[in-house]
Amino acid sequence: MDGTVLVADDDRTIRTVLTQALTRAGCKVHATSSLTTLMRWVAEGKGDVVITDVVMPDGNGLEMLPKIAEDRPGLPVIVISAQNTIMTAIKAAEAEAYDYLPKPFDLPDLMKRTARALELRGQHRSAPSEVAQERPEELPLVGRTDVMQALYRVVARVMNTDLPVLIWGESGTGKSLIGRAIHDFSDRRTLPFVTVTSADLQDIEGPARVLARVKGGTLLIDEIADISDEIQARIVRMMDTPGEYVPRFLATSQSDLTGAMENGTVRKDLYYRLSGATLNVPSLRERVDDIPLLAEHFLGR
Repeated sequence: MDGTVLVADDDRTIRTVLTQALTRAGCKVHATSSLTTLMRWVAEGKGDVVITDVVMPDGNGLEMLPKIAEDRPGLPVIVISAQNTIMTAIKAAEAEAYDYLPKPFDLPDLMKRTARALELRGQHRSAPSEVAQERPEELPLVGRTDVMQALYRVVARVMNTDLPVLIWGESGTGKSLIGRAIHDFSDRRTLPFVTVTSADLQDIEGPARVLARVKGGTLLIDEIADISDEIQARIVRMMDTPGEYVPRFLATSQSDLTGAMENGTVRKDLYYRLSGATLNVPSLRERVDDIPLLAEHFLGR
């Protein structure tokens, strides 16, 4: 690697580890425990990549991202945080951070992400727009395991795209909550969020009624694999000709639809239209380390 990395973290051990690793990789490193110092370096034109913590003694690293983007358009910022929740991932994405990693992070992984950021340095990225609407500070999505952190990062990346999203996972894993989170933190959050089942699309006028309800918001089709071929064909036509107000399409399934598509249970044309992005919501047995956190969450309700 070649370039200068600015590191801001109030943990001396993390600053030392990152400084040593990045220096060995060929980088120059400026490390500080102060956001004020970091912002001064940025304003002076120092650094090719920034690695910053969120909670610092003199401020919040995420809140500094718009100012960094204004002062130094194209300067990649990698956010690292012990506040490893979906809210942190979403806020980092909204502030247009180059990347987000929860603590404790994997050092080789962070080094690879830093190397990619150095390769892309100088590319202009537009500053984030101001958000007028208030958003909830809490979401009913709990988990700090690696699989949940990976899910949070993907949710944050797709929420403000228009890509259809296929959300699959076992019953009770929170697929609908993920769909709701994508809507509530997207640019469509002031528009309707409508969940439909096969019953809503039984008759030929069903799609028109659904589109009239959603009005360009977000449409979540529940358990797509359980819907008949006839209704699947109606959904395809609805996605191809949505009318004046084009909604964001989401769908849930209890299993990966690849097999269902191959055996003919799910139409190929529908599968390819819905799977612009695919999210796998892990079962509890895949994240057993989250059980104490979940128990604390539900006991506190």
